[in-house]
Amino acid sequence: MKDVNILRANGINLEKSLELFGDIETYNETLGTFLNEIDDKIANIKKYKEVADMANYAILVHSLKSDAKYFGFDKLAELSYQHELESKANNIYYIYDHFDELMNETYRILNIVRKYFGQEPIKQQVMHSAKDKAILVVDDSNVISSFIKKIFNDVYDVIIAKDGNEALTMVQTNHRIIAMLLDLNMPNVNGFQVLEYFKANDLFKKIPVSIITGLGNDDFIKKAKEYPIIDVLRKPFNERDIKTVVEKTIKIN
Repeated sequence: MKDVNILRANGINLEKSLELFGDIETYNETLGTFLNEIDDKIANIKKYKEVADMANYAILVHSLKSDAKYFGFDKLAELSYQHELESKANNIYYIYDHFDELMNETYRILNIVRKYFGQEPIKQQVMHSAKDKAILVVDDSNVISSFIKKIFNDVYDVIIAKDGNEALTMVQTNHRIIAMLLDLNMPNVNGFQVLEYFKANDLFKKIPVSIITGLGNDDFIKKAKEYPIIDVLRKPFNERDIKTVVEKTIKIN
């Protein structure tokens, strides 16, 4: 027989759930269905987050919230509800800043349920770290730089420069930089001045460069492509877009 003390000891609000399900047998049967379906739900939540599909992301975290409320996973229900609200508001940056918190609680609950059913716990995938290598993001927008840092910081050391002057200082002093993501429109020293410096000092082979820009003028893009840059990514972009560009840029090195 399953030991309900496993649930209670881990903060599961079992009494509240039994008011809904009526008896422990119905609770267990329905919880088993949840356990069988949760892996696909997690995979789709991650997929929609990666492509910034906030409409479908909101639908799935709403479903996760409902499941959590039914089974007494109070903290998971609260986190899912907040993600539902923010995704409906298209606040992709909130989703990225708090996604790990949501996933950690989801996996915590999942392992409690697996233990309750006598199954082995699962381990989250650990990303291989290459912290001895750095990506330089040159952008005066804290939102954009934080977004990129959140995506890659588990894999690379992501360093931030607010303008071209800071970027050139870092290029001269930090020998771990293997790629640069460069905005064009910045105060002080702009992106084109950085490109000109790279050209004059033959740095493009040492540090491959891709452009990230919100400039809609095709003439600026055409001008940037006169330099041996790898790619151009227009803002706003999603996780899959920036991962593709970074992978492409790093492969050149």
